[in-house]
Amino acid sequence: MTEIVQVLDVPGAPYGVTVGPDGALWFTLVAQGVIGRYGDGVVDTYPLEQSDGQPTVIVAGADKALWFTEFHGGRLGRITTEGVLTSREMQGPYGVCVGSDGALWFTELQAGRVGRLAADGTVTGVEVDGMPSMITPGPDGALWLTVNQGNAIARVDTDLALRVHLLPTPAAGPVGITAGPDNALWFTEIGAGAIGRIDLDGNVTEFALPNTEARPHAIVAGPDGALWFTEWASCRLGRISTDGAITHLDLPGAEPHGLTVDAAGYLWVAMESGALVKVSL
Repeated sequence: MTEIVQVLDVPGAPYGVTVGPDGALWFTLVAQGVIGRYGDGVVDTYPLEQSDGQPTVIVAGADKALWFTEFHGGRLGRITTEGVLTSREMQGPYGVCVGSDGALWFTELQAGRVGRLAADGTVTGVEVDGMPSMITPGPDGALWLTVNQGNAIARVDTDLALRVHLLPTPAAGPVGITAGPDNALWFTEIGAGAIGRIDLDGNVTEFALPNTEARPHAIVAGPDGALWFTEWASCRLGRISTDGAITHLDLPGAEPHGLTVDAAGYLWVAMESGALVKVSL
């Protein structure tokens, strides 16, 4: 049964959250310029060099460390599970993920670019007009991303070949994106108040939410074969089945953003109002 089983207060405004290679939860505190870790019942925090750098998305890397973007600070950051921090300059990085090639892929929202950071430190990339936002590996081995102001979903091969699929709804403003259980990509349309699906041929289906002003933000695939997403404005957790059936759970606090599934199958939601919320599915 879907219900809230824990509300963990944290000292800041969590935005992104992921499970680290150590099994702990790692998260960004966007307003404080801090990386947080929750494990063994304890919250640890690691301040960044720039308190107003706005750390946003965080993921586990192929190198057994955590990687995160500092959107305002203009850095791609790395933190080991022991808390050692390093970074390198980028232009307004926002989304980040590990590709099928083992490299770190990221978006530079303001620069209009998708970048690839290889294990040897080499950076290559391709221009993507229209504020590339979240990025995820697809079931076809390519990288798929939302193009927020370009009103599109883009696909980038590991050799940096780009294909752009325009969305049918004007000003849909796609943000979050994830690979679904049905060999397709699912994404949020924060401007249109809808959830979208795009298959590997570029065919798009859109599912309007009951509240089109809900501002859906992040989305992940759940262990139950459905997609789960946050509604930033309505403060709800949403579930959509692959056939388009939508249900909701009210969340405590305000401004839910990132979410992740832990090893035990629980969903964790980052609430910018100052908590991580654990949900049973």
